[in-house]
Amino acid sequence: MSGEVLMSVPERGLVQVTLRHAGRLNAMSRAMWRELRSVFEAIQRSSEARCVLIAGEGGAFCAGGDISEYPGFRFDAVALRDFHENDVWGGLGAMLACDVPIVAHIEGACMGAGVEIASCCDIRIAGSSARFGAPIARLGFPMAPREAQLVAGAVGDVTARQMLLEAATFGAADMLARGFLSRVVSDAEVAAEARASALRVAALAPQAARLNKQTLRALKTAPALDDKALTAIENIASSMPDPYAYADSAEHREGIAAFLEKRPPVFL
Repeated sequence: MSGEVLMSVPERGLVQVTLRHAGRLNAMSRAMWRELRSVFEAIQRSSEARCVLIAGEGGAFCAGGDISEYPGFRFDAVALRDFHENDVWGGLGAMLACDVPIVAHIEGACMGAGVEIASCCDIRIAGSSARFGAPIARLGFPMAPREAQLVAGAVGDVTARQMLLEAATFGAADMLARGFLSRVVSDAEVAAEARASALRVAALAPQAARLNKQTLRALKTAPALDDKALTAIENIASSMPDPYAYADSAEHREGIAAFLEKRPPVFL
């Protein structure tokens, strides 16, 4: 059994993605990375998806990569490159390119590949006993460049250096303080809290959510605010679809009308 990535639609607008690898704390196999890519490409194509809730099965998010597979490809540079650039980045890249908001429900182990997957999410909610790290220095190899850039951007440079150079691991409260987590709740409450967050997102304007994600993704490439920042941001905006094309959309009209009529909006 090489594990699997499952997708379901428990209710309208909400997509549940589950990492499942029994007996391995949902460690990611090569097959699972490929499935992750397929799942998120399908979500991106869906006109019905409004929010994704991603979780691991059985009390763990993801304990890293499936090390039992590593002797089969890690000792050959060509095979190793194919694994990281196609299998792993294929999955992570599909998550990063997804315009549908992603909420991570994190319990237990969130290590290595788990931190990478969580780094692709928009809102990260963890149970109080969750643990985070990327102690691959103990395995004798570094994090691949694009994966390291992703993780450092999400956890911060200081934390990334501790994870990769010291093989340090951190608790949920520490990762909340370091800005990686959106919030931490008790282990007993985390499933309900993450689901409630996803449902709140799903109830809001889906077109606006997708446009916000496109804008935020584009602005990640903008420089720090300085005299040239406005020009840089304008150049980024010009490379996107027209950011004001939603003006006459039904969703836009409904949101404004509902506010003026003092009623909840209904986004069909």
